[in-house]
Amino acid sequence: MIDTILKYFPEISDSKISMFSRIGEIYRIWNSRINVISRKDFDNFYIHHVLHSLSIAKFIHFAGKTRILDVGTGGGFPGIPLAVMFPDSDFFLLDSIEKKIRVVSSVAGEMNLDNVITIRKRIEDEKNLYDFIISRAVTRFPEFVKLTGKNIDPVNKNQIKNGIIYLKGGDLTSELGPYLRTTIIKNIHDFFSEPYFETKKILYLPF
Repeated sequence: MIDTILKYFPEISDSKISMFSRIGEIYRIWNSRINVISRKDFDNFYIHHVLHSLSIAKFIHFAGKTRILDVGTGGGFPGIPLAVMFPDSDFFLLDSIEKKIRVVSSVAGEMNLDNVITIRKRIEDEKNLYDFIISRAVTRFPEFVKLTGKNIDPVNKNQIKNGIIYLKGGDLTSELGPYLRTTIIKNIHDFFSEPYFETKKILYLPF
């Protein structure tokens, strides 16, 4: 399934191709021990998890030394694929569930991702500042903004302002509420042609 990645990112280096080629088997082994990805969904691992995560790489190219916090990372998405894609940025993968953090730490170790730092903590208890907060639909967007807004660094180093980058599906008009006018919405189907992405979106709220 590495062909799916190369279809949309033909410029990636041989080392990244190698890492993306290995990631499926590493996750398959870990998922057989600790279920962090639905077993029914694992046949679609590269599209539903890796490529979905990499949609953020179509929206922004993180500058070197950018600090990104992946909130509710679960099995390591979108953080792990993005850490492969942007080795010069630092990815902090946060989850409150110990078994999930154990899997993510082990996957990052096996892939030699020294730009991944795992954090077992509730987001309410996290005090550090980051350039971007990323996540895959862990809660309703206004609630997520309330939980994570405190963690966004006011000093920018990227081409776009620091803020929240959120992967979400469906009709978001009513959910966005007070953030409707200030949130930039990108259809992932504009980047990737697979039917899975027809209703999937990137939400970007600059701070």
